[in-house]
Amino acid sequence: MKPPESTIDAMPISLSPPVTVMSPVHEGEATHCPYCALQCGMNVGEDAGKITITPRDDVPANGGALCQKGWTAAELLSGGARLTTPLARASRTAPLVPVTWEEALDRVAAAVTAIQAGHGRDAVAVFGGGGLTNEKAYQLGKFARVALGTSQIDYNGRFCMSSAAAAAGRAFGMDRGLPFPITDIGDAEVVLMAGGNVAETMPPFLRHLRNTLIVVDPRETRTARHAALHLRTAPGTDLALALAMLHIAITEGYADEEYIAARTTGFEAVRASAASWWPERAERVTGVPVAEMRRAVHLLGTARTAMILTGRGAEQHAKGVDTVTAFINLALALGLPGRAGSGYGCLTGQGNGQGGREHGQKADQLPGYRRIDDPAARAHVAKVWGVDPADLPGPGRSAYELLDALGTEDGPRALLVFGSNPVVSAPRARHVAERLAALDLLVVSDIVLSETAAMADVVLPTTQWAEEHGTMTNLEGRVLLRRRAVAPPPGVRSDLEIIAGLAARLGRPEGFSGDPATVFDELRRASAGGVADYSGITYERIAAETGVFWPAPPGDGPGTPRPFLDRFPTPDGRARFVPVDHRPAAEDVDDDYPYYLTTGRVLAQYQSGAQTRRIAALNAAAPEPYVELHPDLAERLEAAPGDVLRVTSRRGSVEAVARVSPGIRRDTVFMPFHWEGANRLTNPALDPVSRMPEFKVCAVRVERRDAAPADAEKGRRR
Repeated sequence: MKPPESTIDAMPISLSPPVTVMSPVHEGEATHCPYCALQCGMNVGEDAGKITITPRDDVPANGGALCQKGWTAAELLSGGARLTTPLARASRTAPLVPVTWEEALDRVAAAVTAIQAGHGRDAVAVFGGGGLTNEKAYQLGKFARVALGTSQIDYNGRFCMSSAAAAAGRAFGMDRGLPFPITDIGDAEVVLMAGGNVAETMPPFLRHLRNTLIVVDPRETRTARHAALHLRTAPGTDLALALAMLHIAITEGYADEEYIAARTTGFEAVRASAASWWPERAERVTGVPVAEMRRAVHLLGTARTAMILTGRGAEQHAKGVDTVTAFINLALALGLPGRAGSGYGCLTGQGNGQGGREHGQKADQLPGYRRIDDPAARAHVAKVWGVDPADLPGPGRSAYELLDALGTEDGPRALLVFGSNPVVSAPRARHVAERLAALDLLVVSDIVLSETAAMADVVLPTTQWAEEHGTMTNLEGRVLLRRRAVAPPPGVRSDLEIIAGLAARLGRPEGFSGDPATVFDELRRASAGGVADYSGITYERIAAETGVFWPAPPGDGPGTPRPFLDRFPTPDGRARFVPVDHRPAAEDVDDDYPYYLTTGRVLAQYQSGAQTRRIAALNAAAPEPYVELHPDLAERLEAAPGDVLRVTSRRGSVEAVARVSPGIRRDTVFMPFHWEGANRLTNPALDPVSRMPEFKVCAVRVERRDAAPADAEKGRRR
């Protein structure tokens, strides 16, 4: 079926709601949007029995603007798809039926106890989410290590921020997405954005791009259309581009030698590693003309202030850490980090993608961004938790490795999922669904019956954003207060209450609270002295200051909006250059799979679509998945817009309608990942440092669904 004319391009970008969702202006409870890491400020109120949304102008991230996802967020609170009672199956083949909370929690606790008694503590695993509040992420990590005693916990943020986090940590000694307020971006004369499409993923961000913009992306995205220069790389080659740009910066005199000597270490090794990446070589790899590379470096190198920002397009690769490192090296060579109006930053994606990776739901982490294998960190957190440090488990499996191990001989036999939908969002998704089906017990806490929840043995209905208090940390590292604005439906409990109820049934009646303020107070103590120190932050202070930047130790001093101005949080106070080299994608094209597939978001949908696909206005704008391809490839396949295409990788096949665009490379097709399908094709090859899967490039063939065998061969030939 041909997509309707009112597709993504018809969507408003930011300032005004569409007429169909306009609500009367009505001030309500000041809170924040349920979606991306901008965490736009909004007021949620009620007028004549109807929930209303109005933007706040006191939150710098959005300054009175919302995208259509924000304007329609009230429908999440009143839609008919809400879960309002626990569900359970009598057997794996029986249907889900309503049960009481006591029955549901008793059943989960009994099954967990039996599985661990027979197979050990690590036979039960936990999978969290980057949309959980800081309080939930913290208590979930504590629940895994203390109540369950398992090392097997990770979260879907591993699929989002892990590569940039690892690269920033080893370069700067700290991972805070933007180590400066978002308003500083407007002070940069030039911004290079590698693999980010903010015009669709977080539209109000465009308000801050009042500068010369350079975009690195295989596609002409909405963001690329705003750019003065678009560097159209072949998928998987951003690392080669960054190395060539560093080569140009060094050889053509743009490197800031004084800054390098005063504020960095390790430059000579990086200078040597970049020497072999002369621009002509990089052009053969990336497809970006040498003249465009030189122009990009000239713009950055001659600007008084400049920034380099990376997004998932550069990071979701089996070499994502090295790719981000190469862009950080370029930023350091130009003398950008730690200067007002300049720097390097990462565009965090999920609503609490920043805070969610700071307080313990990650496999190798304890609260305050501490490492779980650090004896001092273990001693500090164990004291707060009232346990022996020796009783805390060590590091567990990363997200995909955890999902891949489910139901295997040495893997977990039970999984508790909070705030995630891996059946849609994980790479090699059909295989992940098979692993979930092999479990003895699958428990999902969610607001709707997602694709993952539909597979569960027990489903627990939970409260959502405007129905609960808690904190979120946005892409700037600004800790924000999410306030309860409306009452949840009867019969729904918060994740904190669910965790506390399970912990009590597992023999831990103390130490787990259903009250967010109580949990946050303990989080403050657990994070004290860590890299992500929240100990000086209180709900009252957040409200008074409209957010507080971490680190924020106790005392009367302010938070830390710009932590790198005077020194970097490394032992010697200097940023570290790290030498890296380009390597091909883990799976390159060949005669059988001759095209690259890359994936991403569209404006009207969000993440796995569990929320947005249930909102009528958003579904009208983006009703179905599609395959974007170049007109030349469409001609080769004899495919017209709206024809159904079959896309096949080494992991499976999916079908979607064709969307023809000259804005994509001839050797590349694009699919959005908000529906089941795209991630059945993606490659689970992992970055050796971050364990990030290679979502952004794999080899595929493309053919019309009705193609005859001879015509199908056209999908195998370039």
